Amino acid sequence: MKDDHYTYRVTWSAEDGEYVGLCAEFPSLSWLEPSQEAAFAGIRQLVADCVADMLAEGETPPEPFAERTFSGRFLVRVPPETHRALVIKAAEEGVSLNRLVSARLSVDEPR
Repeated sequence: MKDDHYTYRVTWSAEDGEYVGLCAEFPSLSWLEPSQEAAFAGIRQLVADCVADMLAEGETPPEPFAERTFSGRFLVRVPPETHRALVIKAAEEGVSLNRLVSARLSVDEPR
């Protein structure tokens, strides 16, 4: 598929005894194969077919996550006790609450 910028993942399925190909933008789709390479090729083709069908029906396929704009802001509600504990921890570390939570949520920074 030309310009395929979707988010794919291949993982082992112990239940099925095969690799399963997944696409984050199409969570209802999956593809099982004995090899990782075949599972990846299978899910990519399945997504390409699904996108082609959607376009033929006048539907708009989902925008790839890689091409979406994110503000970097989101609201998270936590119990008051958790909020208090985080504020105390941030103060003890000498950082803002935002910096503390951001560091804890980041997948790129060591914890």
